[in-house]
Amino acid sequence: MNNQADFTIDTIEVVVKGKGKYQVNKGTPVGELCASLQKDHPYQIVAVIINNTIRNLHYRLQNDCAMELVDMSKAAGLRIYNRSVCFLLVKACRDLFPGRTLMVKHTLSNGLFCEFLNQETNDNEVEQIQERMREIVELDLPINHYLVENEEARRIFSRQGQEDKLKLLRYRDKEGTHVYELDGLYENSYGHMVNRTGMLKKFKLLYHPPGMILRTPEIDDIELVKPYRVQPKLAMIHGEAKDWAEMLEVPHVAALNEMIVKGKIDDLIRVNEALHEKKIAYIADMISRNPSIRVVLIAGPSSSGKTTFAQRLLIQLRVIGRRPVSISLDNYFIDRELTPLDEEGNYDFDSLDALNLELFNDHLSRLVKGEEVEVPIYNFKTGCSEECGIKMKVPPGEVIILEGIHALNDRLTWSIPPANKFKIYISALTQLNVDYSNRIPTTDTRLLRRIVRDNRTRGNTALQTIRQWPSVRRGEEKNIFPFQESADVMFNSSLVYELAVLKMYVEPLLECIDNDCPEHIEASRLLRFLSYFRGISSNNIPPNSILREFIGGSWFE
Repeated sequence: MNNQADFTIDTIEVVVKGKGKYQVNKGTPVGELCASLQKDHPYQIVAVIINNTIRNLHYRLQNDCAMELVDMSKAAGLRIYNRSVCFLLVKACRDLFPGRTLMVKHTLSNGLFCEFLNQETNDNEVEQIQERMREIVELDLPINHYLVENEEARRIFSRQGQEDKLKLLRYRDKEGTHVYELDGLYENSYGHMVNRTGMLKKFKLLYHPPGMILRTPEIDDIELVKPYRVQPKLAMIHGEAKDWAEMLEVPHVAALNEMIVKGKIDDLIRVNEALHEKKIAYIADMISRNPSIRVVLIAGPSSSGKTTFAQRLLIQLRVIGRRPVSISLDNYFIDRELTPLDEEGNYDFDSLDALNLELFNDHLSRLVKGEEVEVPIYNFKTGCSEECGIKMKVPPGEVIILEGIHALNDRLTWSIPPANKFKIYISALTQLNVDYSNRIPTTDTRLLRRIVRDNRTRGNTALQTIRQWPSVRRGEEKNIFPFQESADVMFNSSLVYELAVLKMYVEPLLECIDNDCPEHIEASRLLRFLSYFRGISSNNIPPNSILREFIGGSWFE
């Protein structure tokens, strides 16, 4: 009887989605159960979800629960895997080159660009680093996880000589710091990692002057590491972002927080905005110097600031004596019932075939010739065009500005010869790191922008925006990113200070997502990330700033 009672107390039941029920000892690490399930699971398991909260493999099971496996086929799982491989890379570099600091910078094409602080590497060193990474994987070392007090975390990073992490903890507004440890090297992270290096077999390192490209599997094929796709124009604009960050003396969040605390943020805002204005003026000059350019095409992913950029470019063209006109592609939608459907059977308004391409190209070619056309007015309530449109004519020799997700796709403007087109790609390519080894994904910045804007302009909750985001991202992969290298020039709409502003708007919206919603996982991740920032007021942000497109108060609304 007593033995039976002990069994009841010491064991718990775990229902694993898609697998069945399991009896485990109370206090068992999740990783032990997942290891037993791995042989019958097609993908590498890297974490679990319990009560809409993502848990790493170190988490100890205490109560009966329902559990969902997080593997590399899911976006959250791939993030955990990539973060863990980055830690592996940092460890290998520390082992081989203890006097150097590795910076994990940004995505570049289908890889992650990394470089040493103030020192170039070479092909031989990169090969050594990759070999050391593989050695650590073969050793199958534990990656330990600890939640420590902030003071203890400061002592750890002080011993490792990591000033960037020390400064970051100085301004963090949360108690307790999550740290991971691999063979004596400690790392802080605002996301989870795997629990053993033996799980990190899929990666490749490529020499890419002045640093290296780390490649891991992608969500569309997690079984292999794809060849690197060279994108020189994107690499160039990332180089410009690096130059701007160095000029502004804000390489990471700790430096930004220090500017805020010391009262230097207003000056930083002015200089950062001036850099944007200077680049837009430069692009306007490029257009004006080429008399053959008649159509300016602006494309970029969601929440990149296309609308404000287009308006500011139009003003800069007028400053130098030009008289440009702009056309909204929204007025060329076909009737709603004729709109193509997506994979889920819903109207696909992002499809290029949702536009009346024949009419649009007829109008565009006639406008370039100096003829007058009647631009339709699309009624979004009725789902069709009004009977009467708006008469439009372009001054002789002037340019037409078009902004939209398909602008770089030549199918949109097939009637215009390439020599008469000027293509601009715009995106918020974040130039700021959390610290040297933790980057800020560009997609996170754009998602936060969109949450704030859609709540303000459409009344959407953060829950609705997060729920729609995967569909938005799929559309970008299909309709925007394949054409970005065809651009004549790229513009980085990111502002080094913007996350400190967005924090004040987006935190209350994210906190409204209940923990009984699956989207609570993403909301928690974003809130944890934002906790490293000191918030600032938007009072001193100029009304023509791209950030105003999202937080409100723009001249162009």
